[in-house]
Amino acid sequence: MYSRLFNFVKNKIPKISNTELIAIRSGNTSIDREILLGKVNLNFRPNYKFKFDEGRLSFLLNNFDGSRIYPNDNNNKWLDFLGKNKFLSFLIDEKYGGIKLSTNEISSILTRISSVDPSLGVITMVPNSLGPGELLSLYGTEEQKNKYLPKLASGDLVPCFGLTGPENGSDATGKIDTGILVKKDGKIKIKVKVNKRYITLAPVANLLGVAFNLEDPDNLLGKEGITLALLNRDHPGLIQNTHHNPLDAGFPNGTIKGEFYVDLDDIIGGEDNIGQGWKMLMECLAAGRGICLPATANASSKVSTVGIFNYMKVREQFKIPLYKMEAIQQKFLNMVYNTWIIQSSVSLTNDILDSGNSPAVISAIMKQQCTERGRIVLNEAMDIHGGGAICKGYSNFLDKYYQGAPIGITVEGSNTLTRSLIIFGQGLNKSHPYIFPILESILNDDLVSFKQNMKNIINHSVKLYFSSFSFNRTLEQQIINFANLTNFVALKGGLLKKEQMLSGDMADIFSNLYLALSVRYYQNKHKCSYDLTNYVIDRLLNENQLIINTVIDNLGKERFLLKHMKKEVLNCDYEYERYIFNSIINDDSIMNEIKKNIHLDKGIMKDLNEINNYKKDSKEYLEMKDRIINVGEYDN
Repeated sequence: MYSRLFNFVKNKIPKISNTELIAIRSGNTSIDREILLGKVNLNFRPNYKFKFDEGRLSFLLNNFDGSRIYPNDNNNKWLDFLGKNKFLSFLIDEKYGGIKLSTNEISSILTRISSVDPSLGVITMVPNSLGPGELLSLYGTEEQKNKYLPKLASGDLVPCFGLTGPENGSDATGKIDTGILVKKDGKIKIKVKVNKRYITLAPVANLLGVAFNLEDPDNLLGKEGITLALLNRDHPGLIQNTHHNPLDAGFPNGTIKGEFYVDLDDIIGGEDNIGQGWKMLMECLAAGRGICLPATANASSKVSTVGIFNYMKVREQFKIPLYKMEAIQQKFLNMVYNTWIIQSSVSLTNDILDSGNSPAVISAIMKQQCTERGRIVLNEAMDIHGGGAICKGYSNFLDKYYQGAPIGITVEGSNTLTRSLIIFGQGLNKSHPYIFPILESILNDDLVSFKQNMKNIINHSVKLYFSSFSFNRTLEQQIINFANLTNFVALKGGLLKKEQMLSGDMADIFSNLYLALSVRYYQNKHKCSYDLTNYVIDRLLNENQLIINTVIDNLGKERFLLKHMKKEVLNCDYEYERYIFNSIINDDSIMNEIKKNIHLDKGIMKDLNEINNYKKDSKEYLEMKDRIINVGEYDN
């Protein structure tokens, strides 16, 4: 029986490329696996301390003048400041001159910097994410580490990493640049032709990582595959003479081009790492993608929410402050709802990473969900701020974030791809407690292992199915229901790759469950507001129930076995919404949590944060109000 089942499953499993297999095997799992198991443990207690010099950070936050880093006319003084003051060395070990910070501290610093200027945040995050510093630290030879890491830590070297080109974007290894092993001057070298674009820091970088697909047509080494190399800016044949302009955001982004030769010693990790580049990138990306972009979304959402919270108390229309209008309350509640989700998920994810985990699926959830929800916050804020949000000037605290929102959504893999193919599609293979072992047994042609794993998944599925018969609307029950639904959807096998609407909906449920767990975790950790916590979790569960109903209705005959999991979606309760809004207005602890890790000590944000401390007829209040509600005016 198991032999026939083995062959049946083997035919159902989609063809998995070597790059996909590497992605599935990279990083590890955490709560994502527990969600698919049907039971979650939120016991994360990482041990870390904050050690970065607060004086240097405060100086940067208080003195940054909004300069564009590139192109500019100030000789990149702020890039120079970041380098010399260790802002580019958060991942580099102390023995090489770096400061090696915890995930929580990196996230906190990036959030604070991004709250002053998102482009400055981008410039700081790139060297502290996927790039030469991390790749060298993890995979470089000792000679390479000693040569490059001290200079990266001191800012003498500014790094960038080139992967994306005209023929490969979200499909990172599709039609990637090619390198060929050749004999030149009696030595084996790599002849490479590259055409990279969208490379952040490329115009100002002087140490460049490049990825290419290495071919060995003459069998000189017998090794091929994605390979990573390091080049200096003055490398013969390397061209860095053009740049892009991402929506006038003001950070350096550009191209790496040229045809040149690369020595084997320039490969990160040396000759032994030929063909290991994709594995190296995936293992770095699993953690980095979950830290940096969520930190910028956290900053923009917090600044927007705090700014609008104070603005709508000051700004009056129809003889009443804006916050007394229910239409405004509804939009602001959407802002707090999504900001609270972002802030909570950042907290849990950072603690998971600082506990020694590197969960690739959670990393993908964080990138997609935080950047998308951050855009929702900004859209609602723009509507409330009205004319002040669309005119440049002192009082506009939203334009730089609104302008940059599509950038965060687009980079590090399109959110469309991440949602529709990676979170659930790849997550099913990686995070499910029993599916990947079955896949491994098929790949290894191991019938004994297959037999045991099939017994495990059958027992798991039967137990979940009967546990799904419940009228409860709790988070715990929805986790069980989703795990049960997942086992039925998994029966589609390779067809799931094509059914991207289904995969996307399953990704949304998966993501919302992780976010709901994050909100509970945040409340357990900080004890800030049971009312808001329950509101956010209930709303996430209600959103999920609508999607669950949709998924079941779109399945085949198996949908008849799942009809008991369909439930009525609860309608919005206006009175409950009013109650939660008033809780936010009257409970300082909620806004105090949102104010964490953003800089409110200068400019318009200082005015907004302080104005409600003054009496409404005082000179200070009236002067601040005038600055807040007026917009920039320029000579004709």
